[in-house]
Amino acid sequence: MEKLIHKLLNLRIVRSFRVRTTPRWIILLLDMLIVTVCYIATVVADMYSVHTFVTPITVFLNWLIFFSVYAIIAYVSKSYVYVIRLSVIEDLYRVFMLVMVATIILVFLNVMKLFITGEPFMKFWNILIIAAFSFSLMMIERLCIKYLYMRMNSATSGRKRVMVLGTTFNSLFLANALKGEIGGKYLPVGLLSIKSNQDVTEMNGFKVYRFDPSTIAEVFKEKNIEGLIYDSKSNNLMRSGFADFFIKNDIALLAMNRVEEFDQDNAENGQSGISTYIKEVQIEDLLGRDPIVLNNPLVSQHIKGSCVLITGACGSIGSEIVRQVANYGARKIVLFDQAETPMHDISLEMKRLFPKADIELFMGDVRNRERVEEVFAKFRPCYVFHAAAYKHVPMMEINATEAILANVKGTRNVADLALKYDVYKFVMISTDKAVNPTNVMGCTKRLAEIYCQSLFFDAQRRGKKTQFITTRFGNVLGSNGSVIPLFRKQIAAGGPVTVTHKEIIRYFMTIPEACSLVLEAGCMGSGGEIYIFDMGEPVKIYDMARRMISLAGLKPDIDIKIEEIGLRPGEKLYEELLNDKEKTTATVNKKIMIAKVKIYDYKDVCEHIDHIIALAAKGNVHDMVYAMKEFVPEYKSQHSSFESIDKEIAAIDQPQSEPSRLQPKAE
Repeated sequence: MEKLIHKLLNLRIVRSFRVRTTPRWIILLLDMLIVTVCYIATVVADMYSVHTFVTPITVFLNWLIFFSVYAIIAYVSKSYVYVIRLSVIEDLYRVFMLVMVATIILVFLNVMKLFITGEPFMKFWNILIIAAFSFSLMMIERLCIKYLYMRMNSATSGRKRVMVLGTTFNSLFLANALKGEIGGKYLPVGLLSIKSNQDVTEMNGFKVYRFDPSTIAEVFKEKNIEGLIYDSKSNNLMRSGFADFFIKNDIALLAMNRVEEFDQDNAENGQSGISTYIKEVQIEDLLGRDPIVLNNPLVSQHIKGSCVLITGACGSIGSEIVRQVANYGARKIVLFDQAETPMHDISLEMKRLFPKADIELFMGDVRNRERVEEVFAKFRPCYVFHAAAYKHVPMMEINATEAILANVKGTRNVADLALKYDVYKFVMISTDKAVNPTNVMGCTKRLAEIYCQSLFFDAQRRGKKTQFITTRFGNVLGSNGSVIPLFRKQIAAGGPVTVTHKEIIRYFMTIPEACSLVLEAGCMGSGGEIYIFDMGEPVKIYDMARRMISLAGLKPDIDIKIEEIGLRPGEKLYEELLNDKEKTTATVNKKIMIAKVKIYDYKDVCEHIDHIIALAAKGNVHDMVYAMKEFVPEYKSQHSSFESIDKEIAAIDQPQSEPSRLQPKAE
């Protein structure tokens, strides 16, 4: 019988009548037809049982009362709207309410008729019988429509056979939704249980497969199952390494961000497809952590109604800070950057996303002190987030003087003017490469950290109120020029994918999470702190490359080659968030810690930084790097031409009893 129905529903003439949704008026008409049939059947049965005769005009008038009451209540309650749904619960509730309210009104009218004329227009028990039969038939009607739609519109041809992860209610709900979806992309053929003690072999028509690493890959192959779908509740499981099993076995991973019912309103707008909420898993999904919710009351208390200046506003970090600050309702947001086209692009984006935000565009270079002072004098910002910097390690290794001028001189300009114009909080964006730096870029960021921190303590002694805070974190996923976009381009071009070293590891954080923590740390700080963020577990770049190739549906070293090209100038295998001698203290946010670092004397810092900047301005790279290494003795070059300077410094026979004037003073 099942096969016969399937053949009939797939006949060409039947398929030609498939539609996305049943017109609402048809459902309403069918409901009223059911009420009419139940009314006539009850009246006829009553006449035969008691052998009485009711005139046709009386039958018609009484029917008209029934029809009108049911039709009006159905129209008001919209019981005919929610029919083609993923669940019958809503239908059950709405039909029950329709019948119950209509019955109450009819009983009331019957009582009124009895009170006025001494005779009801219908027996009370007949009203209840009609209600019971109407409710039953309306529900049967809806179930039949659901069944027919599912069979007519859920053709298996062209749909990707998938398995749904889990045997929870959400998993079963997702599987049912995909199976019954009109014009769906995916055909769920089973549920994958990760419970070792799972004894159930079938749930709601779906076969349950138990996850066994030794056999499950073969099951996928035998059943022609192309992918595994999971919802957001399984994100942590996938990120823990569970996803690697499927990646290695060429099983596509598909992520469902939310599970919900789709009503007919969305269906008519072409938005009913649950498949549209399913996406192929990207490497960011497996490396990222919990999504950031922008409702931090501490940040809102500070940012809302304030004027905020963001330098480097067009970069990956700066632009996200702009978005989050706008989300918190800043009174005015001043974007400071030297990149013309990105500035234009972000201005258009902000007009689209935050049309009410007061955005000011200010072109300028942080190295130009006069231009920086213009923006401070004009807008008098309360908060400054300093994200402007050169960040690419190999590029700065061969353009060392520019790194000093942008990252050190530029930071000093912005910090000095923040103090001059009584900014409330100055937050500098630093990097994990500032810890035990092995390259010029990392050392420039450490110099900038030292300057901001020493400036704060010196200003505090002079009675100034500006708070200088530093935030330090590692790589962010998908930032401009980062490794993930590079790998993605290399894979799209057919390879090879290039990694510098098989053992190189890095910490990763999503851009929204990093910026959210920057805002929170900046608001909680009171000045002088260097905040570090919990970056999670480090990731092997080589393993990431293999996972990205597999996620693209290709095989590493077969379809796409992976080439090891050697460490770049200034690059090290392992990044650190803290110097070996540094310690941390906890904060109210477990993801944010305070680094206890050495405090430098401001005058000594200024003397050294002035000297380094002067050498950079003259283009004297050797002496500049030499001075940097003497002031930041933990700066040891790796895979760089500047390693020779380390040897020069080590060769100098300096008496231990005579401290160098270039060594920082502890406070």
